[in-house]
Amino acid sequence: MKKLSIIVSLITDKNAYQKDQATAAKEAAQRLGVDVRVVFADSDAVTQSEQLLKAIQSPEGIRPDGIVCLPVGTTLERVAREAATRGIAWALVNREGDYLMELRNVHKTLTFMITVDQEEIGRIQGRQFGVLLPSGGTVLYILGPSTNPVFKLRLAGMQSTKPANIQVITMRGNLTEESGYQAISSWLRLHTSRTTRVDLVAGQNDDMAIGARRAFEDALSGDERERWSSLPYTGCDASSGAGGEWIRRGLLTASVFLPPTAGLALETLVKSIQGKTQPPLQQQIAPVSRPLLEKLAEVAGKKEAVPK
Repeated sequence: MKKLSIIVSLITDKNAYQKDQATAAKEAAQRLGVDVRVVFADSDAVTQSEQLLKAIQSPEGIRPDGIVCLPVGTTLERVAREAATRGIAWALVNREGDYLMELRNVHKTLTFMITVDQEEIGRIQGRQFGVLLPSGGTVLYILGPSTNPVFKLRLAGMQSTKPANIQVITMRGNLTEESGYQAISSWLRLHTSRTTRVDLVAGQNDDMAIGARRAFEDALSGDERERWSSLPYTGCDASSGAGGEWIRRGLLTASVFLPPTAGLALETLVKSIQGKTQPPLQQQIAPVSRPLLEKLAEVAGKKEAVPK
């Protein structure tokens, strides 16, 4: 019997969390005895759409049985509809698509989404800011791509839980360490940067946060470099080989752990195809503070500052 063939479409291979997603998908495929092809879109929504349409429109026998997709920008509704007309299963990860139920009803294709609570990721970051800055202060906050609604949800979550005495200065990155480095390098060229007191540096993922730290260390010297190096740096993802390791080494103070969803999505997709059943339309996984807020408060010496 022909092995099932699955494509896993991810954002970039220059981000630790995306690499974790790829690893989780490959491990699930090996365990389940299916063929998987992981493709990266180089953080470009057009590239991702073209990659998937090329596979979907391939001749029967070559095209995939299913697609697991973590979109760069939009939820790729047009691409998903194209897949559905050819009977290709479609799973969204870390994103919600309101068209999925229609695809189920009209085309009878297997469709579902597995998400991490993105707004809760932001809420956890806001609480971490409160723990680390109990007397208030200013946070430099590097945002993810504006075309990706995930980062708007994280921003809204952070703003809903950060204490009122904490001000936030935002700048934009694209999830890579280099983009965090460039965001800070550009900010340092502003005249106001040298007169603005900053108390914490954060990124909407760990790579941008560590890139920011490296930018300060490269650009500054002496007491100024020492002060910036001693600030708390926080991010999101907490990948074992990146953010988790950076916390252990003291390069990051805190992160938010996002369980990789691509492996679970692939497993759900394969079992549903084999069992000819529709899984639940949505599964949502909860993120977790790393370290836990109580432990972070102990580390900061401010246990009483944990937000309720």
